[in-house]
Amino acid sequence: MAAEQDPEGRAAARPLLTDLYQATMALGYWRAGRARDAAEFELFFRRCPFGGAFALAAGLRDCVRFLRAFRLRDADVQFLASVLPPDTDPAFFEHLRSLDCSEVTVRALPEGSLAFPGVPLLQVSGPLLVVQLLETPLLCLVSYASLVATNAARLRLIAGPEKRLLEMGLRRAQGPDGGLTASTYSYLGGFDSSSNVLAGQLRGVPVAGTLAHSFVTSFSGSEVPPDPMLAPAAGEGPGVDLAAKAQVWLEHVCAHLGLGVQEPHPGERAAFVAYALAFPQAFQGLLDSYSVRRSGLPNFLAVALALGELGYRAVGVRLDSGDLLQQAQEIRKVFRAAAAQFQVPWLESVPIAVSNNIDEEALARLAQELVAVGGQPRMKLTEDPEKQTLPGSKAAFRLRGSDGSLLMDVLQLAEEPAPQAGQELRVWPPGAQEPCTVRPAQVEPLLRLCLQQGQLCEPLPSLAESRALVQLSLSQLSPEHRRLQSPAQYQVVLSERLQALVNSLHARASP
Repeated sequence: MAAEQDPEGRAAARPLLTDLYQATMALGYWRAGRARDAAEFELFFRRCPFGGAFALAAGLRDCVRFLRAFRLRDADVQFLASVLPPDTDPAFFEHLRSLDCSEVTVRALPEGSLAFPGVPLLQVSGPLLVVQLLETPLLCLVSYASLVATNAARLRLIAGPEKRLLEMGLRRAQGPDGGLTASTYSYLGGFDSSSNVLAGQLRGVPVAGTLAHSFVTSFSGSEVPPDPMLAPAAGEGPGVDLAAKAQVWLEHVCAHLGLGVQEPHPGERAAFVAYALAFPQAFQGLLDSYSVRRSGLPNFLAVALALGELGYRAVGVRLDSGDLLQQAQEIRKVFRAAAAQFQVPWLESVPIAVSNNIDEEALARLAQELVAVGGQPRMKLTEDPEKQTLPGSKAAFRLRGSDGSLLMDVLQLAEEPAPQAGQELRVWPPGAQEPCTVRPAQVEPLLRLCLQQGQLCEPLPSLAESRALVQLSLSQLSPEHRRLQSPAQYQVVLSERLQALVNSLHARASP
């Protein structure tokens, strides 16, 4: 856990995280005498996830933590020796033992910023053998984090700014590390809290939770709490037997709802009483362990009203199955009617939470490709245009209008002069036969130097600061690009020089 607790990554080296084919390519570079050739990789994606028009850049903090702790342990080298050809020169393994990221430089989109297809999320430069080994772990760290953050942002857009979103996916996560990542980047993307205690402990994510069906169904109704008495919230007056008080209220509630007093499940009511005794100021009910209308709802109301007499207010209910929208609407009607019937206005606005696989079905694909070796631009040429890459070391800029609105992102060669606000710029939209002209009012450099020769260039923002950047970034995106269904695609264009280089490499490769 030490690596998680250190935000700058000065921790013990982690076990080797890479693909075997990365290790075999590293051996190939070493045998060819190219281990120290200067190289640069870019990590980018080709299509926005979930059929949308935007993604969020996430995972940078984890990448920096990984890079600053990167060393191959003896156990890592020994295992590689066991899976590589037995006649591999021992000097190669000695070289691996000496590797670190002291010559690695990283430029990146700030954590939580908007990202669009083709624009690098990370640019990683350094010795060829080292950056080859880093390709897989960095892709792993960035792709999942960005996917989770983007999904969370889309769900936040659906929910609106007022609704509370709680992430409770730990029990279904891809292992502890996947669960920690999902909780962390769901919060970055716009969720309010997580049930994952480790995310709170290590990453500062606000934690919140509720009771589960197993708690409710563990009670039969015959249990007698050792101390059933609950003192008033004001701290004055004698304690009250909460179970007995709830039983009295149950009769009034059932009469109001037209139910028989024997219909609500006694075990469910006992579970609610037990939970209320433990958390009188945070009582909530899970209503669908049995029948929502005939059991969960009347039992909750009985306990909530008993608590109300003592000065406590229930904080909510949760639904976890069935037609969630229809049930929530019906429950709200019952709350309003009961609030009027029993003259308890606070009951009308008790929050109703819903859960059970509330997500977006989607696939996303990210790619990382070698773009330059030894200062020479490299480009993947393939019959599938989508899989072609852009050559050369690049810079990226975001062009804005006079009102701060986003116009387009521009990719250009790193050695080109940066675009200037107020000056005309000729650019090539994707698939265009001719360039077009744009005059931006504002120009924002996108890729910031965060690691130079293995050293952190500036303090990384906190998770809360990156979370705030997400909401600011989304607020600047036009409604046409922000909408979740059939959005307008945001333009990423090429400079004239970059387009000319692409054309030149294509012509050179043609028969």
